[in-house]
Amino acid sequence: MSLVQKLGPHLPYLRRYARALTGTQKSGDSYVKAALQALASGTHELDELPPRLALYKLFQAIWGATGAKLETPPETADTVTRRVMRIPPRHRHAFLLTALEGFTIDEAAQILDDSAENVRQLIALAQRDIEAELATEVLIIEDEPVIAADIEALVLDLGHRVSTVATTRTEAVAAVKQRLPGLVLADIQLADGSSGIDAVNDILKGHDVPVIFITAFPERLLTGEKPEPAFLITKPFQPETVKAAIGQALFFHVERPVAA
Repeated sequence: MSLVQKLGPHLPYLRRYARALTGTQKSGDSYVKAALQALASGTHELDELPPRLALYKLFQAIWGATGAKLETPPETADTVTRRVMRIPPRHRHAFLLTALEGFTIDEAAQILDDSAENVRQLIALAQRDIEAELATEVLIIEDEPVIAADIEALVLDLGHRVSTVATTRTEAVAAVKQRLPGLVLADIQLADGSSGIDAVNDILKGHDVPVIFITAFPERLLTGEKPEPAFLITKPFQPETVKAAIGQALFFHVERPVAA
């Protein structure tokens, strides 16, 4: 297999990563180009890793070798880009490699030439930066009191506020009319037999807010049909999984106009 065949499928994703780092596609592409030129000239080689992993590791090596500076985003930059650019550089790399590019912590550690433990700490620091900036009101839709209390504790621990804990579709819809949340955490099967899916759909008709489903019935959402939820956590859940999902849901959400 030629180098082009090997790396070609991964270049669009590397360009996305580079754009997120620098704030503009033009600037990001200049670093991608520098990495490919280094590879073509023989000054750098790909490590014996899976192609995508090796490509990102090469990019990071070139980034460091050229003394790259993270640019200030232009005035026209979107909300997410501005949020990304406010995260300190090393934290940003670890966060974007895992949250945006989908690498595992071990893979990100290989790319960054660091230990998995250090990468885990960098991600935690990035999450802290995000949470401090994006503190918001959270609506919890959950009918099990113990689980609701656990989720509420996690939300408060992250510095957010809980506007309401609703146990039915009717309660959830009524709660939003009283107090608009910045995030919804929803179970699917609710106390009176109503559906958390229906409750969320009702809410999204009038308000564009990020939603995380936390459920013991993921198959009801993962149907293979679009749209599927971007954030889905299966019960029983790990607290750190919920915390990471909250940070990512808030960070990557860009509010869109709701149809009248």
